[in-house]
Amino acid sequence: MAVSIAEMILLGLLADWVFRKLRMPGLLGMLLLGVLFGPFVLDKMEPGFLAASYDLRIIALIIILLRAGFELSREVLNRVGLQALLMSFIPGLMEGGAIALIGPKFLPLTHLESAMLGFIIAAVSPAVVVPMMIGFIEKRMGAKKGIPTMILAAASLDDVIAIVIFSVFLGLYTGTSENVLMKFAGIPVSIIAGIAAGLVIGFLLIRLFEKFNPRATKRAMIVIGVSILLVRFQVMLENRGIPFAALLAVMATGFIILEKREKMAHEISSKLGKLWVFASIMLFTLVGAQVDIQLAFKTGLAGLGLIICGLIARSAGVLISLIKSPLNWPERFFAVVSYWPKATVQAAMGAVPLMAMQAAGMDPAPGNVILAVAVMSIVFTAPLGAFAIKLVGGKVLKEEAESPAFDALAESR
Repeated sequence: MAVSIAEMILLGLLADWVFRKLRMPGLLGMLLLGVLFGPFVLDKMEPGFLAASYDLRIIALIIILLRAGFELSREVLNRVGLQALLMSFIPGLMEGGAIALIGPKFLPLTHLESAMLGFIIAAVSPAVVVPMMIGFIEKRMGAKKGIPTMILAAASLDDVIAIVIFSVFLGLYTGTSENVLMKFAGIPVSIIAGIAAGLVIGFLLIRLFEKFNPRATKRAMIVIGVSILLVRFQVMLENRGIPFAALLAVMATGFIILEKREKMAHEISSKLGKLWVFASIMLFTLVGAQVDIQLAFKTGLAGLGLIICGLIARSAGVLISLIKSPLNWPERFFAVVSYWPKATVQAAMGAVPLMAMQAAGMDPAPGNVILAVAVMSIVFTAPLGAFAIKLVGGKVLKEEAESPAFDALAESR
């Protein structure tokens, strides 16, 4: 495992440098590196490294979502709150619904099987979107209208809603679903519970840090440790049928520390930024390692056509969400392309229907199709979306300070 980690660090840094020199997002190089060295191409990663893949990816996601929380200004959220809320569910519902409706015309799936596929694909990738939005926030690009903050907040909620709706359709398909209304009612419950838990934990951490005054490095380590336990707590609650969005709790923890103790928040965020260099390599290479290129292309043009139809529906959903926003048309187009990338959820959830069908003694063929299209969505949208975000964002978002106070804060960092 240690050798694979060393190889991914060295080659990941090289891939990141090469792609940046080519004026492309560095994460694309790391994703492709993972695909190349993963078990489906050269198979050069050690089994222990792949076995730890889930835990390493979760830790990396926690680090980037904590950084997101430490960049969520309440002032900006107040300005973009309505649009962020609408973007958290309208685009995903339109994409998932469109795939559920037209899926049988493209692939050998029923409408219910297409619905499962639709809401696996409907989740935007925080692994791709969040670090790129944080990059824009740090450069103060689009700061006046809070565009990156709006997308960052909405994308995090988008995942929660897509995963819960997918679990409802999976339960209906395998005959294990409980009350469907209760499942849907669990969406706002999980969101509220996650945010509330994060706020409480954030307050407690502030008190702890002020009482014992540990160094910023130790504060960052404590925050990461607590966040990992939150994810574990989510699993325990879900086993008891209690909905809880741990990743939202992670973001809320960072948000409340920023709100109450700005200096402390920026010190912790600075340490997390250094950890992200390592975590990003682990995240993107391991996501790439999940991609079975041959399986992806088995769906052929039909699978690709269905994915494109879903993206068209998602894009329309983004534009509908922004109807009354102050964004101009180029800025709205930036929001559209920012919602294209798929990676993290699709890599984690793509095989779930297949495993559920096998466990229930059902025909696994639809599960294989769902997995293949989920993988294809990563292959097609992660590079396209990351490149489009960088290209369009660089042209559309202007570098600007939010306020004199923002300038003073930037100078102090």
